[in-house]
Amino acid sequence: MADEDPNTKVECEDVPAKEEEPETTEPGRNDVANDTDEVQRDKRADSSWSAPILSFARKATETLSSGVNHYSAGLKGSDTSQHSSDTSDLVKTAAVKDHMVVERSNLLSMMKLSIKVLIQSSLSLGRTLDSEYPPLQQFFVVLEHCLKHGLKVKKTFIGQNKSIWAPLELIEKLCPESADIATSVRDMPGIKTGLGRARAWLHLALMQKKIADYMKELINRKDLLGEFYEPGSLIMEEEGAVIVGMLVGLNVIDANLCVKGEDLDSQVGVIDFSMYLKDPQATENTQDDSKMTAILDQKHYIEELNRHLSCTVTDLQAKMDSLEKTNSKLIEELTAATDRINALREEQEQLRQENANILQTSQRKEEVTLQDSQVELDTYRQTRQGLDEMYNVVWKQYKEEKRIRQNSENVRKNTDESQNELRSEMKGKVNALQKRLADLDTLRAGLESELSVEKEQRQNLQRELQREQDNSAELRTQLQQLQGLQTGHAWLKDDEATQCKQCQKEFSIARRKHHCRNCGDIYCNSCSSNELALPSYPRPVRVCDVCHSLLLQRSSIGS
Repeated sequence: MADEDPNTKVECEDVPAKEEEPETTEPGRNDVANDTDEVQRDKRADSSWSAPILSFARKATETLSSGVNHYSAGLKGSDTSQHSSDTSDLVKTAAVKDHMVVERSNLLSMMKLSIKVLIQSSLSLGRTLDSEYPPLQQFFVVLEHCLKHGLKVKKTFIGQNKSIWAPLELIEKLCPESADIATSVRDMPGIKTGLGRARAWLHLALMQKKIADYMKELINRKDLLGEFYEPGSLIMEEEGAVIVGMLVGLNVIDANLCVKGEDLDSQVGVIDFSMYLKDPQATENTQDDSKMTAILDQKHYIEELNRHLSCTVTDLQAKMDSLEKTNSKLIEELTAATDRINALREEQEQLRQENANILQTSQRKEEVTLQDSQVELDTYRQTRQGLDEMYNVVWKQYKEEKRIRQNSENVRKNTDESQNELRSEMKGKVNALQKRLADLDTLRAGLESELSVEKEQRQNLQRELQREQDNSAELRTQLQQLQGLQTGHAWLKDDEATQCKQCQKEFSIARRKHHCRNCGDIYCNSCSSNELALPSYPRPVRVCDVCHSLLLQRSSIGS
């Protein structure tokens, strides 16, 4: 059967099918192991199925040959007289029946035969299968013919294309677990055709033991398969579901297939019946049937165990993916935290440098402030000394005035006493006093004049005391002004002044800016033309008119 003609009409209706599998029971593990050892030691383990398979394969070969010759004779007009009478009867029967039904039946029978031979031979072999194992190769050939049955022809620019790769690509969308297989097949550099990719995909699916699950997902979507297959094709009918059920048994097989090293594009898929043909004289052996039953039981047990292991692997894979995601998130968070720590360290270093700079600046300012305070303290001491001297003078004047007032009081008291004495004397000497009345009036007038003089002197002393108090208040005000000049003024920047502080005239090229070395403000040349010696400068420097007047006044008060 050629690879390019999957619709070759094969009829096996007259062949007695002996493909029914015995009912499986659940034997003990020790019995299964013992039966397996006996099968491996027995060199004739295949005698139990050789006779029925021989008969079936021989009749199927005759049917294939007769069907192919019949249709090739119809196309080419060649003579069919070389066939026997039995062959003519079979061809006539095939012409009556639906050829699609016949092809499905033949392909289903061949698939049953190939799967049965593959499972039995692999269990008897007892090792992992490779790509060179003949029953495995024939299984892929039969499966390829089944997938090609009823496949629609796609018209392209190059010509007509008929490949099973297109429907197999649907499995990637229907079953996300198969995405890694499809990606691996597309990335293989040695495969260039769709047929080669489909063969590679089947090899990888068998190694994963997922080929039955993937094909089940595919045949359940008849709405999507209608785009690729004709009505009545094997995949679209019940035979497809039967084949998927038979593929489940392949999960017991362990295969290690090298896909990259094979030329999958140019392989010719021809079914070889020679491996299915055995000695027709051999008889069935009941003991071998029991061994086969034990092997099938072991197959079902291993299949169930494999399913449990697959579930466990899936759960572990999900947990592993979750741990990987968690690990990636933790790595990202660690990276972000590390970046943040580095940024905080840089910011801390900058703040440390700024703190050091601020500390140095504060120390400089403190030193300057201490120097200024010392100068102000010296100035205050000098001013205080002058004020103390003035206070002593005023206090002396006050004491003198007080002494004079006390003398005046004493004089007034003495006068009162004398008047009292005179009154006492005048009581006794009324007549004498009347005589001396004129003299007493004169004396009184003199005393009144003296009293008025004393009052005028007292008022003069009060006015002088008020004047001294006013002078003292004025000196205090000037002292406060001088203290404000020493501590309250800062050096004004050039760009902060646009006009003279005193005359309010705008600065220009002709009217330039000048700093007062005492108060720090900016004046024009006419308002700061004076020069005085300041404590902080070794020689006379420029000062404004206001500071000049105040400094001169302070100097005069100090002197």
